[in-house]
Amino acid sequence: MPTASDLLVDCLEAEEVDRVFGVPGEEIEDLLFSLRDSEITFVPTRHEQGAAFMADVFGRLTGEAGVCLSTLGPGATNLVTGVADAQFDKSPVVAITGQSDRERLHKESHQTLDVLDVFDPIVTWNAQIADPEIVPESVRKAFKLAEYEKPGATHLEFPEDVAREEIDAAPIPIREQVRRPDPDDESVDRAATLIESAERPIILAGNGAVRTRAADSIRALVDRLEIPVVATYMGKGAISDRNAASLMTLDSGPAGEAAEAIDRADCVVAVGYDIAEHDPEGWNPDLEKSIVHVDLEPAEVYRHYPPDVEIVADIGASLAAIDDRISADACSLWCKNLHDRILEGATTKPNEDDPITVENTLPLLRESMADEDVLVSDVGTHKMKIAQSFPTYEPNTCIISNGLASMGIAVPGALAADLATDANVVAGTGDGGFLMNAAELETATRLDCGFTVVVFNDEDYGLISEQQREHRGEQFGTELTNPDFVTFAESFGIESFRPETWSEVERALATAVPSDELALIEIRL
Repeated sequence: MPTASDLLVDCLEAEEVDRVFGVPGEEIEDLLFSLRDSEITFVPTRHEQGAAFMADVFGRLTGEAGVCLSTLGPGATNLVTGVADAQFDKSPVVAITGQSDRERLHKESHQTLDVLDVFDPIVTWNAQIADPEIVPESVRKAFKLAEYEKPGATHLEFPEDVAREEIDAAPIPIREQVRRPDPDDESVDRAATLIESAERPIILAGNGAVRTRAADSIRALVDRLEIPVVATYMGKGAISDRNAASLMTLDSGPAGEAAEAIDRADCVVAVGYDIAEHDPEGWNPDLEKSIVHVDLEPAEVYRHYPPDVEIVADIGASLAAIDDRISADACSLWCKNLHDRILEGATTKPNEDDPITVENTLPLLRESMADEDVLVSDVGTHKMKIAQSFPTYEPNTCIISNGLASMGIAVPGALAADLATDANVVAGTGDGGFLMNAAELETATRLDCGFTVVVFNDEDYGLISEQQREHRGEQFGTELTNPDFVTFAESFGIESFRPETWSEVERALATAVPSDELALIEIRL
């Protein structure tokens, strides 16, 4: 007779789950052996946070929920950062945690926490599977809510006594996804009028512009109307940065050209923009701009983000409708000269005697990568440089955590990206973020993954030091010591490089990045 754990795995198979990332534990023993007997691959990771980051990036790249699994207590709490990152960054993730027998939950007991209460503030939906009969409904709801726009994280708790109960039931079939609504004509007409009447309109492309696959509609609109585009860090690639309309991101340009452009703009068309990505006070400090909000959800109530028009509908359909309402000569590419300066600054290769910095490395990294290759950035000073100065040519090819902004995402995220795409993958990380989840290199070798880890080493929590010096003229509590990263990587059997000149950096990147092998390059700053 099949058990509830068998049924849960059947439901995962019905959701077309290929992999579950996690750390084994006593309270999920039944579920692990049910996975063993299924078509799903269980990927044992070295830490639950790594498992959650893998599910996070896998979900962001594929649009299908990544799944992470842990036991109760510390296993569940270790998932929290990665699950919260997925929620803030709008990545579809289903987290499953084990739990002790229900008879222990009313009292203090070994490793027993109120995990539902822990997860409640950080997920879209959260439930205990308290009875085998509700397994199919619970799993189907968890995936439906995780994957529906706007996506995010959901959580299921699975007590071990429920897992081993016998039941004969079937999964709920997946039906066609809920259709996203079309825009209403009145809102589209008002938006088109605002844009046509503006002297200097600009599109602000956010996370939803790449997440909802709306990039084709943005590109069509921009090509016809020649409206400039500036992206948030998570909206990079909504249009190609080669396009004369692109100003890269809000902070791009050697002299702040992108900030200059959005400062001069009188109408901002915010496409798939989440306030958590970038505070609107930075680009609308005086409340003088007209704003068109295009997203699947109404705008957050925020003093510096008061839209004149809100189009709450499918983003691609909304942009196509706006495009239809505006005459081709209504707009002009009023800041092309800014684009040229920004792109030149971002693609100029360093001279041999230039200092070795993150910013100077990025043109060489970009040259070593194809347009469709994926860069997964960790959080730190290098993230800011990547966001501002790494040209991006296709949607979802520069993965930046900027909602929760979690350090430690790059290595497990690159592993997931390597599994999710056919492109070459690079993890860009600092020494601080790298060592937070460096153990997942073992997971990568075990899975025969092939990606390149670029470690920018300044032996410091550099971004914090920079901010402290700016605020106080000195730094404290940020300096680090590190192992020999080359020897560390080689201990996993990974080819490693420590270039000391620009010609050596260029050669190392050209060798490692296009390769199908796992490699590490340490860039000492």
